[in-house]
This record gives sequence, C-alpha cells and structure tokens, in this order.
Amino acid sequence: MTQLITVVEHLTETVHLMMEEYKTRRESGEKGEFYEEVKPFADKAKKLNDQWKELSMEWIKEERPKHLHIPQIMNTYDNIEMLSVHCFFPESSYNRFISHHQSVVYVLETQLKELKN
Repeated sequence: MTQLITVVEHLTETVHLMMEEYKTRRESGEKGEFYEEVKPFADKAKKLNDQWKELSMEWIKEERPKHLHIPQIMNTYDNIEMLSVHCFFPESSYNRFISHHQSVVYVLETQLKELKN
C-alpha cells in the first residue's frame, strides 16, 4: 500500500507536468521534437502508469474501495497515455485535453484520499 501511495504521488506530479507542458506549447505554438522530447517523456510516463495500473487493480480487488472501480482505473490509464503525448502538441483540442486532465486528477486525488484513510 505504501508503494501505491508513492506511485500515485509521482504520477500526480507527472500529470501536472503534462498540463504545464501543454500550456507552454499552446503559448509558443511549437511542437515537441518527437525523439528528443515526446518519446522519452511518454516512455517515462508509461512506465509509471503501467506500475500504477497494476498496483491499483490489485488494491481494488483486495480492498474494494467505495469510490473507485476497475473501469475508472482503465479509463484513467488510457487518458494518462494520451495526455503524455498530446501535451507536446499545441494543436491538440484544448477542451478535450483539459477534460481528460481534470478526470485523471480527480481519480488520482480520490485514490490518494482512500489510501490514506
């Protein structure tokens, strides 16, 4: 459980970095260099995201938290994957990016509250 808390905290930081990156790219209008910026960042995020998904699935099966369910974990996992790439492209839909980001942050914050109780 302590490992999951640590992973959730790191993933939350990474998701906030995605938002910062997206805002910077929207202001500058510059796309990220795929092999120098996008791929390394997305690979790092994927590794953390994979670890989070695995630990979260085990936790849900064992603890059966009241406010989180397996489909939410799966959707959040997919949204994080998408955000990790789209944050480098200013032409990505603003409303869609913000919506996915808010959804991810909500699930991660809810999970952290459940874990710490």
